[in-house]
Amino acid sequence: MSITVGTEHAVEPAVHTTVQGCYDTLVDLDAPIYVVHTADGNGIGLSTHRPLDDATVIAAVGPLSPDRLGSAAFRAHHGVKYAYMGGAMAGGIASADYVIALARAGYLGSFGAAGMLPAHVEAALQRFAAEIPGLPYAANLIHSPSEAELERAAVELFLRYGVRCVEASAFMDVTPNIVRYRVAGLARSADGGLIIGNRVIAKVSRAEVAEKFMRPAPEAMVADLVAAGLVTAEQAELARLVPLADDITAEADSGGHTDRRPLTTLFPSLVRRRDQLRHELNLPVRVRVGAAGGIGTPIAAAAAFAMGADYIVTGSVNQSCLEAGTSSEVRHLLAQAGVADVEMAPAADMFELGVELQVLKKGTMFAMRAKRLYELYCAYPGLDAVPAEELAKLERQILRRTVDEVWQDVVEYFTRRDPDQLTRAAGDPKRKMALIFRWYLGMASRWAVVGDGDRGLDYQIWCGPAMGSFNEWVRGSYLAAAENRRVVDVARNLLHGAAFTTRVQQLALAGVRLPLDCGDYRPAPAEQIGDEL
Repeated sequence: MSITVGTEHAVEPAVHTTVQGCYDTLVDLDAPIYVVHTADGNGIGLSTHRPLDDATVIAAVGPLSPDRLGSAAFRAHHGVKYAYMGGAMAGGIASADYVIALARAGYLGSFGAAGMLPAHVEAALQRFAAEIPGLPYAANLIHSPSEAELERAAVELFLRYGVRCVEASAFMDVTPNIVRYRVAGLARSADGGLIIGNRVIAKVSRAEVAEKFMRPAPEAMVADLVAAGLVTAEQAELARLVPLADDITAEADSGGHTDRRPLTTLFPSLVRRRDQLRHELNLPVRVRVGAAGGIGTPIAAAAAFAMGADYIVTGSVNQSCLEAGTSSEVRHLLAQAGVADVEMAPAADMFELGVELQVLKKGTMFAMRAKRLYELYCAYPGLDAVPAEELAKLERQILRRTVDEVWQDVVEYFTRRDPDQLTRAAGDPKRKMALIFRWYLGMASRWAVVGDGDRGLDYQIWCGPAMGSFNEWVRGSYLAAAENRRVVDVARNLLHGAAFTTRVQQLALAGVRLPLDCGDYRPAPAEQIGDEL
């Protein structure tokens, strides 16, 4: 409505007092919100226009579009419109389609390169070069203590294809590979300024690990890279001026690898550590801190931004989307999950270390069976020591093959992928047992991705409680059905909802408590919220 103030034609703006009217007013994120007394003075209403009489105004909040949430520095540094990242999910579950869709819509997507053979990673990088040239994206570099060659090969590919952003995950300490990637992108501009060509977003769950990425790369490690001819002496000098990572993602209770720490305790801890180091190191570059884990609703996203998150990262909720590199069977299982339908289970890549990851337990027996394998691994020096009855049960119920048949598959697999694994297992019964058990853990992920109906109860589906929270929020909306979920729709609704929720909370702080029906953002298609691609 257009009004003219101070003339004989001045009229009072429309004031909405119904639940639907108030909701429609709040969802207009580009307009301010005025809470005013109604004309009869017996109630209040909402308007997007300032009333003629300021005395009627109880509270007001300004416009808040989704592209204003989070850090402007994050958006500028990564060349995106929104401070939102679709996080990596290993094995290509965060697929090339997933990354391309997010990049085209102004979000940062991270390709799930972890656990993939170099040839498959290279194929995705070729697609990015052809289909989204010049648009920002990230690729996942996962710490692989049992397969160091894969970590090195991934960095080789990233450098060769000019990948400008890496999401580093599952690192317990920095390695020469991540250091090489970072330092190899450093240069001086023509005017003497610092160019950071290779950006690093480190996803961590511990302050002591975060600190390693907040500091410059270890000088001894950089010196070794110079000696090997992998970085230059000038780049080594520049490495002293920058932290190893541009951004630190506080990974709370997420799917996959997680320490299940509450975001409200982890995030402030990392921010404090960042600020302490900033004063100590006096570096010209400020590390940003983002939030991940448990973000599946607008309220959760708004809470993360309210804590000061420079950006947010989503994971589990994206796995139920059509672009995810997984099966329709998995997507439908995820779409039915509740908040409590998750459990911890042994991780294939760090099985011997006892590291666990969070998976879906509803509709699958994977978590229970994987735990049994780890119990056997801890109890016996090798498969030859396992009692015959227990071994038969293992082959019949879990492996569904003889251990000899599984071992042949293991030999064939690692002969192509990492022969050193077989060398280390020769003459070591316990390591051989670990590789056989890891076969099941790895195949369980594969069965889920391809939708192998014969192994449905063995599906390993990485999932955090955010999935259940998301399902509760979208129930009754167009996003309830798995076949309607797309990563950009999810991102758009979460951010629009976060902006909506933030303004509702701003009004609450001013003493205005809105009814739940008009203060709870509901998912809507792009055309209904004025954000069509």
